[in-house]
Amino acid sequence: MLGNLDNEVIFKKAFTDKVVFKAFVRDILGIEIEIDTIETEKKFDPKIGYIDFELDIFAETIDKRICIEIQRVEYDHHFDRFLHYFLMLITEQQKKSKEYNIDLTVYVIVVLTSPYTINQKNGKPILDEVLLLNLNPQTLKGEIRELFGHQFVCLNPNHPDENTPKRIRDWLDLIYQSIHSPERPVLNTDNEGIRKAVELITYDNLTREERTQAKDKEANRTALLKLEERAKQEGKEEGKKEGKEEQSIEIARNAILEGSSDIFISKITGLTLEQIQKLRQQK
Repeated sequence: MLGNLDNEVIFKKAFTDKVVFKAFVRDILGIEIEIDTIETEKKFDPKIGYIDFELDIFAETIDKRICIEIQRVEYDHHFDRFLHYFLMLITEQQKKSKEYNIDLTVYVIVVLTSPYTINQKNGKPILDEVLLLNLNPQTLKGEIRELFGHQFVCLNPNHPDENTPKRIRDWLDLIYQSIHSPERPVLNTDNEGIRKAVELITYDNLTREERTQAKDKEANRTALLKLEERAKQEGKEEGKKEGKEEQSIEIARNAILEGSSDIFISKITGLTLEQIQKLRQQK
């Protein structure tokens, strides 16, 4: 039986393994990398811009920096959040350079584990398994000029597409089946990265501490979702303002424990940044 890759503890155990990480990056981005250290909950000091953001999984080679983010709960602004991560990883390099050169190519891979609930600005639903963004300019004829190379990839296995390349499909199957068919997954274990990930997250191979941490993370997540849903429902009912701030504070406290940024907490609770900073000081 597989551990659930929808769980932050299980996800990080798998994707901070060098064999898994390198194979995942190779298959998703089509590049080979060599890395020394894979970091989790990565922060930059001093913070970039006005937002103290945190990256789930981060690695940097001599010429590349790669971030993997797992997003299990979809908020109406999460694409804005990921775009901010992407651009800030590029911008952060300016702190180290007197010129405008950006030496490292930035790659961000986002894994969403639930179906999309938001629509495009034109009102049409988003039903894509793989979304790609790069910053290279193009001519009026559509010819791309290779100037930057930075790439953003969003993966969502809940919207299968027959045109998805097999090298990507194998990883999407791993993620989806660990959540929906953990007891009898059908996976391509000929891929050494997939095989290693399966070994790492097989339930019998999890330590007692990892199982406890995974349960705690899931419990915190469930509580946060319930509080958010309750706040949304009460917000829809006219005249039911009493107690709303208390619920927002409780949501904010849970989000702080989960490592969310101040601006993210402000967006889901309506609290001011000053209120959130006070809550952090009360921890």
